[in-house]
Amino acid sequence: QVQLVESGGGLVQAGGSLRLSCAASGRTFSSSAMGWFRRAPGKEREFVAAINWSAELKYYADSVKGRFTISRDNAKNTVSLQMNSLKPEDTAVYYCAAKSGPPTLRATYDYWGQGTQVTVSS
Repeated sequence: QVQLVESGGGLVQAGGSLRLSCAASGRTFSSSAMGWFRRAPGKEREFVAAINWSAELKYYADSVKGRFTISRDNAKNTVSLQMNSLKPEDTAVYYCAAKSGPPTLRATYDYWGQGTQVTVSS
């Protein structure tokens, strides 16, 4: 079992930055692939970024590549998403997710957090 709690969301102006964090509990975190997904109002949930257990492999959606950076600290059981150059279209609820095995871009993760709201004003 892995419990996930996101934090760091908020309201920011376009061009600004936010750093989301996901705190995980459970002894399998260090072996879990982690992902960030988001859901904007009226839209389907979409993949944002993912990282494998060792942080050697990182994947990003084209829409955030070059602006967002995913990282993890297995000693602290945390995964982070640094978001720079934010755009109004990044407005969404952001979810942290965990799964065993390799990371995927599909929402086939075993555990999900409750989400944190990110709002980017123009």
